[in-house]
Amino acid sequence: MMNSSWPPVLMIVSAPSGAGKTTLCDRLGAEFPSIAYSVSCTTRPPREGEVDGRSYHFLTEEAFAERREAGDLLEYANVHGHWYGTPRDAVMQALESGRDVVMDIDVQGAADVRASVQNLPDNHPLARAYADVFIAPPSIQDLQLRLFHRGKDDPDVIARRMQEAEAQLARAHEYDYVIVNDKLDESYDALRAVFLAEHHRVLRRELG
Repeated sequence: MMNSSWPPVLMIVSAPSGAGKTTLCDRLGAEFPSIAYSVSCTTRPPREGEVDGRSYHFLTEEAFAERREAGDLLEYANVHGHWYGTPRDAVMQALESGRDVVMDIDVQGAADVRASVQNLPDNHPLARAYADVFIAPPSIQDLQLRLFHRGKDDPDVIARRMQEAEAQLARAHEYDYVIVNDKLDESYDALRAVFLAEHHRVLRRELG
């Protein structure tokens, strides 16, 4: 159980599709109810089982453009013809209320947030709370097998995801932490340790 008086953490988590990021983040959220998950905006249509406001905020192209131009998005990117972005206000409100925030975004979105945070004063809530983690597969071959065996994508989609994975893995060094998800329990222990360590780091900064 976290000490409720500790300052919150903003943790960005990125990974190639199939690396196990969602499983690890869901497990972290189940153990630590203080975590608020950032719900992204997107212009793509909902998939089966997705719920507006919980899976994504589903927006029209016009509504997304309005939010982007107004500066309401912490980061945004066009992926395969659809826009994705993170609402700034929701992240700020969660941090200011003392809740931890986990953002599940890709390497480009993480780079955008990282660059934005680096230009903020050290005492800004985003700069004070920020940390990022990259979840990597044991190998590119292992990732390909995972994508194949989960049976969700056809061969063309898997081939595209593999190209994307290689590009993302090439940028893993940009992150504060890299966790190789080989054995799930050990990988979760590592992610949990990062989460707790970041709380101590933020607290130490606040104490001077």
